[in-house]
Amino acid sequence: MNREVMIVTGAGQISMAIARRIGYGKKIILGDKKIENANAIAKIMNDAGYDVVPFEMDLSSRESILAIIAEAQKYGPIKYLVNGAGVSPSQAPIEAILKVDLYGTAVLLEEVGKVIAEGGCGVTISSQSGWRMPQLTAEQDRQLAMTPTEELLSLEILQPEKIRDTLHAYQLAKRCNEKRVMYECVRWGGGRGGQRGRASDVR
Repeated sequence: MNREVMIVTGAGQISMAIARRIGYGKKIILGDKKIENANAIAKIMNDAGYDVVPFEMDLSSRESILAIIAEAQKYGPIKYLVNGAGVSPSQAPIEAILKVDLYGTAVLLEEVGKVIAEGGCGVTISSQSGWRMPQLTAEQDRQLAMTPTEELLSLEILQPEKIRDTLHAYQLAKRCNEKRVMYECVRWGGGRGGQRGRASDVR
């Protein structure tokens, strides 16, 4: 019998806390770029009575995102998404922050939104950093929310000469996460073939 399936990206403490809270009785597919991290968190949770399958995935790659979705679909309908993956300003250069935190999150929301089960929901871990920079224009916010995913990194606001440092890149990425969730809420809620899901962000 098919079970409700939860995709969790980012094998860290925040992802694990959320998965432990709402994941009991569900099949959890836990993705992380470092499989050893996914294995370690999966063991902790499986030892505690959860059902977790570790999976190597790279949030910056659409192909990798599609692969974890395909893996999850083997077990049943995808009902939940917990997106806790990402890199911080102290961990990565500007380009990587934009590719992982900004582009990768947008692609993940887009692709999961195509297959989320009726009544499904998703949570993306955002940050107050998205609000700790000068206010963007309404047009810039619209661009972050609605630009097709493969065109996002070509936006003028995201070009290297426009970004001061890794913190600024991170702030822009988290601002984009919030705007992207707002946009995808509408699409998850009925814009794709009658699917009924909802997405939200947590700061």
